[in-house]
Amino acid sequence: MRFHPKGYGGQRRSPDEVKRDGWREQGLLAVSVDDQRLTWPERELVEQLGTRLYGPRPVEDLRHG
Repeated sequence: MRFHPKGYGGQRRSPDEVKRDGWREQGLLAVSVDDQRLTWPERELVEQLGTRLYGPRPVEDLRHG
C-alpha cells in the first residue's frame, strides 16, 4: 500500500474546483474579469473591486480600454 499526502499523486483538481473549494472552505473568491459566465455589470463590478483593493491594472493588460 502506498500513501500519498494530500495533493500528491492521484488526480489533479481543475482550476475551477480549486476556486470553488477556496470559496466554500475559506470564503476566498478568485474570478477573472474576463469570465464569460458573468454579465457585463458583474464583470464591471469585479473590475471595480480589484481596482479598489489592489489599484489599477497596467494599461497593456486592459482589454476594453
